[in-house]
Amino acid sequence: MRRIYQSVVVQHFTDCEQMLLLAGPRQVGKTTISLAAKELADPNNFVYLNWDEAKDMELITRGSDAVAARVGLDLLSPQKPLVIFDEIHKYLRWKKYIKGFYDHYKDRVRIIITGSAKLDVYRKDGDSLMGRYFLYRIHPFSIAECITSKLPTKEIRAPKPLDEKLFTALWKFGGFPEPFLKQDERFHQRWKNLRLKQLFREDIRDLTQIQELSQMEVFARLLKYQPSQLLSLTNLAQKAQVSVNTAKRWVNTLESFYYCFLIRPWTKKVTRSLLKEPKIYLWDWADIEDIGAKTENFVAAHLLKAVHFWTDYGFGDFQLHFLRDKEKREVDFLVTKNDQPWFLVEVKVSDTNLSKSLELFQNQTGAKHAFQVVFNMDYVDADCFAKNKPIVVPLKTFLSQLI
Repeated sequence: MRRIYQSVVVQHFTDCEQMLLLAGPRQVGKTTISLAAKELADPNNFVYLNWDEAKDMELITRGSDAVAARVGLDLLSPQKPLVIFDEIHKYLRWKKYIKGFYDHYKDRVRIIITGSAKLDVYRKDGDSLMGRYFLYRIHPFSIAECITSKLPTKEIRAPKPLDEKLFTALWKFGGFPEPFLKQDERFHQRWKNLRLKQLFREDIRDLTQIQELSQMEVFARLLKYQPSQLLSLTNLAQKAQVSVNTAKRWVNTLESFYYCFLIRPWTKKVTRSLLKEPKIYLWDWADIEDIGAKTENFVAAHLLKAVHFWTDYGFGDFQLHFLRDKEKREVDFLVTKNDQPWFLVEVKVSDTNLSKSLELFQNQTGAKHAFQVVFNMDYVDADCFAKNKPIVVPLKTFLSQLI
């Protein structure tokens, strides 16, 4: 199943000379996506270098000239060679190294950098890569991406139904490519265990100062009971038997490694708005047991993917928030465009009675659209975004119109 990000890679190197940075969780398919650039490269001049492989690490640390010789940058080629640096952000001086390599060879090579931690979190030095790269944040499969890998011409697509078997697989096994495509429960369980082991025993161990990895893994497992809730560091700290500062540091670390993500409240033009706690969600919704929390997390993951893609692709600056006031009136999500409210989303499993909070907060924020997205509704072949007043819509229709 071809991914939309593969189309992004091909388009990028057709139009741009900047490096391409692909960031996202482990096993989300970054390497497979990056290989799409081979369509534009000389197959004899393609090199994949993984910092986690000893021989590749040794080549990289020998200097950029050694990599250039390996890629064949001094040889005449009908097309620009391609070099992929995977997990190079684990190298202490990776920014300086990549900056020098790019500045010297940019006219002769296409460069992709991939990483399973945020590429600018832990290795900070004085050298900036500004202007030398474009970043895409890679997400698991979504409903819209299962329908098409065609690049959009605008943010919202026309609605289109997804095959019911694919929807069931996406809901049950999550959007990470291997378990989603295999659709095997035993494989899924083994995959989840391996993913956690790699996250804690390799990534977090290698890139942080955290020593209590076993205790932190237990802490991470506690988070699967937190999605859609306000983040209470005090309660989490008590359950994990650690300090509040430690709990805060661990949440920030897990967010940096794409295990969870936080959504913060929108406060502008909202009377008596909530000013403090964010809400927390998981990148992998398949591990959530409560159907209400899972449904909200499912929608949250789709919306986060959309705002990231729209921003990275150049449609504008998009952000994801939620709304809640001191009377505990709430709307689950608000998407903003260029710092202006665009549309509201309230998520329900079965309830089709329109939430009064949608109209309240639409009036306060001035958002153009307001949706009550219902899981247990059949697909309707109609454009959700054709209406401006609050409206109840099927989850399958609404999410098919995103990315």
